[in-house]
Amino acid sequence: MSEIIVKQTTIAKEVSLKGVGLHTGKEVTLTFKPAPENYGYAFVRVDLEGNPIIEADANYVVNTQRGTVLEKHGVKIQTCEHVLAALVGLEIDNVCIELDASEPPIMDGSAKFFLEALEEAGIVEQEQPREEYIVKDVISYIDEETGSEITIIPSDEYQVTTMVDFGTKVLGTQNATLKHLSDFKRDIADSRTFSFLHELEMLLEHGLIKGGDLNNAIVYVDKELSPATMDKLRVAFGKEDIAVKPNGILDNLTLHHPNEAARHKLLDVIGDLALVGTRIRGKVIANKPGHFVNTQFAKKLSKIIKIEKRNKVPSYDLHQEPLMDVNQIMAMLPHRPPFLLVDKILELSDSHVVGVKNVTMNEPFFVGHFPGAPVMPGVLQIEAMAQTGGILVLSTVPDPENYLTFFMKIDKVKFKQKVVPGDTLIFKADLITPIRRGICHMQAYAYANGKLVAEAELMAQIARKKEEEIEKK
Repeated sequence: MSEIIVKQTTIAKEVSLKGVGLHTGKEVTLTFKPAPENYGYAFVRVDLEGNPIIEADANYVVNTQRGTVLEKHGVKIQTCEHVLAALVGLEIDNVCIELDASEPPIMDGSAKFFLEALEEAGIVEQEQPREEYIVKDVISYIDEETGSEITIIPSDEYQVTTMVDFGTKVLGTQNATLKHLSDFKRDIADSRTFSFLHELEMLLEHGLIKGGDLNNAIVYVDKELSPATMDKLRVAFGKEDIAVKPNGILDNLTLHHPNEAARHKLLDVIGDLALVGTRIRGKVIANKPGHFVNTQFAKKLSKIIKIEKRNKVPSYDLHQEPLMDVNQIMAMLPHRPPFLLVDKILELSDSHVVGVKNVTMNEPFFVGHFPGAPVMPGVLQIEAMAQTGGILVLSTVPDPENYLTFFMKIDKVKFKQKVVPGDTLIFKADLITPIRRGICHMQAYAYANGKLVAEAELMAQIARKKEEEIEKK
């Protein structure tokens, strides 16, 4: 039975929230905006010159002490996890998140208000299918120093279980589980951030928590409250009276769930793993999770996904009727034998192309390139990929025979395997950016014998032939 294709989603309109950053204490406006397909999540600092963009990418994590902090080119986004958790919880794929400060508003310390704003904006389906990483093997990350561990195992859907043990009487062992993302709104979204009194005192003394009050953080009292501490807390929170409830938390808050701390840790896991950049199908089991172990696991998983994606060989029926044969290719490309290095085109769309080259012993370059052990030169593999990409860009003009293609840039070239006589090369080129002014920027791969043999980032431009050359034809 064929698998149902799920389309990507974004929001229908922009929506804004205002509040205070927990650690900065600054007023901030956050605006969710619709984003195009394959955009993912990205933060835009509209308060800075040039409106710099920081993608939600695990490789940009620079600090996890009091929330997950991203930094790109010196521009930071603090405490991004609650916003990202709301997006994942609603299964939204593409959103631009504009901020006029470095930190989203803390709101009530949960993802609830972000989720409600996104629901108000409305969710719309896009054309492109959703990309999902299907977990096939057990993947783990262990922090030997703290004993924290995150493991992901195969599952039919994205699930998360968190197990926390804080080693205190007031807040001992707690567990929380999310079996279906559709339950995120009901079971997880309203779970608020929390801290212990000893942590709070240290943060207040060092001016590291300026936007907090008793409405956006659960404070567990794990030590006896002295009169001096009570005075500090009254000043910090702007309250005349502060007391400890029988359940060991400061007053003015009622727990939404008996295991709210474990549920908030689960919320953080979902937000931090959004930095992988791809939807995940697997069950996450997090023992004593925290932002450090979460983001280290996200980095590891992101790297594994990138390697698997790069090495994944597309499957094509080489015996099928090609979209273009060699004569149709020559009608479009200016190249001719022996320098025409593409035999067939199997697929062609607005954003990708797939071509084929049968490498035979009769190739003229084998005469001098290691005659006793012939190997196809790497530069010709790159040229063949570029010619395949040339079909993609020339397909955008009505008279491709009147154009020439020229290299502008070759970057990130890697050769993985030798290409020898008898091999069939499959080239796949995908646009990195839309074609503009005849410039094609693409990621190209070459495969043979079920393996990736070469890859490169290529940029080429088509230029119209001189009129006298066209007239000669």
